[in-house]
Amino acid sequence: QVQLEESGGGLVQPGGSLRLSCAASGRTFSSYFMGWFRQAPGKEREFVATIRWNDGSTFYADSVKGRFTISGGNARRLVHLQMNSLKPEDTAVYYCAFKTRVSGPYNYWGQGTQVTVSS
Repeated sequence: QVQLEESGGGLVQPGGSLRLSCAASGRTFSSYFMGWFRQAPGKEREFVATIRWNDGSTFYADSVKGRFTISGGNARRLVHLQMNSLKPEDTAVYYCAFKTRVSGPYNYWGQGTQVTVSS
């Protein structure tokens, strides 16, 4: 099993920045994806960004391109999401997720961390 723990959420003013972190523990895999999703109240959960560890490739939702950056930490299975130029519509619970296959589902999820963008 894989356990995920998010941190770094909070309240920030529009235009501000936050850095989310996710640490994975438990079973190890040679290749995997770690990513971020978000869900606002009454809305569907949506993809935000992901990083593929075998080659370091990253992918972003169009809504966050140019503002958010996903990166790996110094330790394997540690991922960060740097969020800049935050907008009110970025307000959501942000979830860290883990999967081992390109086309497979994200089958491990963290508990989520609240990000609120408001003045």
